[in-house]
Amino acid sequence: MKKFKEKDFNMYGLYPVVPCIVLVKSEDKINGLSIAWHTALSASPPLYGILVSPKRHSYEMIKQAQEFTINFIPFEKSFLFAVFGRISGKEMDKIKTFKIELEKSNRVKTPVLKDAFIAYECLLREEIETGDHFLFVGEIIGSHERENFFEENKIPNLKAYEPCFYLGRDFYAKAKIGFLKQRVGREEIEKILKFKERI
Repeated sequence: MKKFKEKDFNMYGLYPVVPCIVLVKSEDKINGLSIAWHTALSASPPLYGILVSPKRHSYEMIKQAQEFTINFIPFEKSFLFAVFGRISGKEMDKIKTFKIELEKSNRVKTPVLKDAFIAYECLLREEIETGDHFLFVGEIIGSHERENFFEENKIPNLKAYEPCFYLGRDFYAKAKIGFLKQRVGREEIEKILKFKERI
């Protein structure tokens, strides 16, 4: 039986999630941060949202640069989430210290991670205060994609890599045995309805 709570909610109900690493270049400095709270907002125009605490060093850098890149990496590179998530850019230059390889973007000044299997170049279009975080709305103006990581219909090719899942509190996971891939769309629902009509 579920227990009703009016406070002290467990905010981990949305986990596991696929985290990303956001990079930003402001003036001559490059910094990055790990983000678990992010989402697609619109297909046309292509808008993507990232939630950033104003306590983060990258917060002001994104506001100054008016751009950022969103990078998705496989589980085998998950240590990068700790580098960008638990060490502040105020403390050290994470890129140089950990010899993180970058690749030049095509339309923004901020680079992308070489280890990313897909990365989006974004221009900052809007900033919305949402309690203790700010939603940065970025317009995707370009992407860098490893084509073998995706199938012809653009969905992830899970034979090519192991996605990284964030459980919260610095825990990361991957599918140990593999993924059960099944399609459940409108056609499948209609088949179920037709079956129920016959019984």
